[in-house]
Amino acid sequence: MTRNPSGFPTGLTAPSRRTVLRLGAGATAGLALGPLAGCAGPTGAPGPGTISLGLNRSLVSLDNKLNQFDAAVTVQRAVRQALTRIGRGLTTELVLADRFEMTEPTRWTVRLRNGVRYSDGTPVTVKDVATALKMYAGVNGSFLIGLFPELPTVEKVDERTFHLRTEHPVPILDQLMANILISPAAKNRPEELSGGVGSGPYVVTSANSGTGEYSLAVNPEYWGRRPAIEKVRVRFVPEESSRVVAVRSGELDVIDTITPDSAEQLRGLPGVRLERTSGTRVNQLFFNFRKPRGHPLADPRVREALSYAIDGEALVRDVLTGSAQQAEGVVPLALRGAVRTGSYVYDPGKARKKLAALGAGDLKVKIIWESGEFPADTSVMEAVLEMLRAVGVRASLQQFQPGGDILQWRQGRRGDWDVLGNGYSVPTGHASTSLQGMYGGTPEKEKTRDTYQGYVFPEIAARLADASAESDEKTRNKKLAAVQKAIWDTRPCLWAFIPNVVLARRTRVKDVRLLQVNSYDLAAVRLEG
Repeated sequence: MTRNPSGFPTGLTAPSRRTVLRLGAGATAGLALGPLAGCAGPTGAPGPGTISLGLNRSLVSLDNKLNQFDAAVTVQRAVRQALTRIGRGLTTELVLADRFEMTEPTRWTVRLRNGVRYSDGTPVTVKDVATALKMYAGVNGSFLIGLFPELPTVEKVDERTFHLRTEHPVPILDQLMANILISPAAKNRPEELSGGVGSGPYVVTSANSGTGEYSLAVNPEYWGRRPAIEKVRVRFVPEESSRVVAVRSGELDVIDTITPDSAEQLRGLPGVRLERTSGTRVNQLFFNFRKPRGHPLADPRVREALSYAIDGEALVRDVLTGSAQQAEGVVPLALRGAVRTGSYVYDPGKARKKLAALGAGDLKVKIIWESGEFPADTSVMEAVLEMLRAVGVRASLQQFQPGGDILQWRQGRRGDWDVLGNGYSVPTGHASTSLQGMYGGTPEKEKTRDTYQGYVFPEIAARLADASAESDEKTRNKKLAAVQKAIWDTRPCLWAFIPNVVLARRTRVKDVRLLQVNSYDLAAVRLEG
């Protein structure tokens, strides 16, 4: 029910990267503006009524249909809003709707909040909701649509009230709809929207999607409480060292998704504070399930054997410096409905023996990932490379820069690869959402490359659909537990871990209520000084 609002397989013997970087922090402070000044866009400390956000990945659009990563949500929802949102404790809160309840197993009754308007002064309408669902459905390879067991249809009741109907029960539809941002129907389309007309507390005053630079100002037509901060400056700063130096100097007010090394540098510094919470994002080394029959990686026994080569404890301790936990299931255990399904075991001797027995003793493995996909990504990948090589696997790495064509590779439309370094956000707080998105692939979805790295097991997809449609929560969780164990047995990941959520802020920034989904309400933030 809704309610209102570098890698070392056996451990480090040399000084740790954390120690080295901490010792070097004082030296880099003198270079405060050097790395950042070379970036496009405005520089210098923000004014008294302006907050400056430094993102680790380029915000190429304020539309979330395809451009969906954790930190982007904070900015996107400041411009466009959904009927609901996921708040503290992973509970569902009402936003554009003041009523959202299941009135029949396959019908939800929703009412738009009275007086909600867009930044151009026009009202939010039922037609806008119906059009938004159609536009999201028209996106090929959409991460968000993969979360839905099925998309609802809209039946208008009156000017503010409508029904959301599905063929089968979708018991968490109020949570899923938190990801459908509403725009005026006449201006909506399946492609990412370049305009910034929305119902949120801010409007876009300037934008450069190529550099990831945006300026926002308070929306004078905003239907809710006026934000305390008048202007927001959003910047893409690809180098983490530059982001750290900039927040130390006061050039940036908030930086997101920081690595353990950066957190160590910033801990206890005057004028800087860290915000932490447990996370609901799983970071994975996910296998490519589009391998043809007969390929070694098409055999779950080979995938399992490879996992024994990875010293997860050393990665968490020495590379991630204790800022994450090894995954013990196919989804994060913080999610409602998640269960423990197994653990990643380090046994390089067993890896060698099993690979040889399976005729895969001379295996080649190519690992790809996009820079910034998760904290310390390059260090993790380099360590994994050495661990695989230590058991005789001929491993290689290919790193993509943000804005590149890794999506085409992930969909099997470009070059071949074997393991993908990827982070999977869970924007609803419920296990069934991530399970559906990652493991609910069907042959029909694979035709349009709308599966998760080609993961297609029809029996698992059918069991997920059955569990997700179960209205009784106790029965649903029992079914979900069983199918999670079946998914684990397919050995989808070489390794996986759950990072903590960490951001750094200047002390002049107050009321950043960081959520487990790694976002926060920008309208609630205020400045002092």
